[in-house]
Formats: sequence, structure tokens, C-alpha cells
Amino acid sequence: MTDLITTYDKTAWDRLRIKLKHQFKRRPDLQGILFLIGHRELGQFRSEFTKEEKQDVLHIAVCTLLSRVGFYSFIGRDEDGWPHFELTRNHRKLTGEEQEKLLKRLVLEYFDEL
Repeated sequence: MTDLITTYDKTAWDRLRIKLKHQFKRRPDLQGILFLIGHRELGQFRSEFTKEEKQDVLHIAVCTLLSRVGFYSFIGRDEDGWPHFELTRNHRKLTGEEQEKLLKRLVLEYFDEL
């Protein structure tokens, strides 16, 4: 697991946030970027979400990113088009700092592939 939690490129992270600021008129934090990814992966171009749906969109982003390193796998979409994932690999509990580093690294990889 420690091999997954490497330092992310802080300069690349700052560049991504600045690029997104130009698009969205404010510099998003990690949660904002996760929401963008989840919304993109949902594939429903809506501007309004309930509080619960916003949490689900964040969950989609996290599962999408963690599926890149084998923790989740995509199992399909429900009748409303929402993607669902299943846990495929258990892992030790990560500290908040480790979670943030891993997600930032995976976010950078995600945007590099777009």
C-alpha cells in the first residue's frame, strides 16, 4: 500500500487548479475537483443536485479514481444511469494525509488522460 501513497507533484496540482479556475472562475479545492470528476463520470449534465446526490457524485469520483489502483471495480449503471462500484480489495485505513495524497495523485493522472 505504501507504494500507492507517493508524493504527488505539487506543481502539477497547482497548475491543474489554476487551469480549472480559468474555466470555472474560481480555484477549486480537492472536493470541488472530485465533484467535477464525479459529475463527468455520471454523464448527466445537470446543474442541480440534492445534498444526497452531491454526496453520491463525490462517491462516484472517489470510486472511479480508486478503481484505477484496484480498490474498486465498476459493476454497471442502475435504471437512473448512476454508476455503481464494488470493493475489490481491502486495504488498511489510511490517514487523512495519505488519503489526500493518493487522491491528488490519481486526480492528476485522470486529467492527464483526458
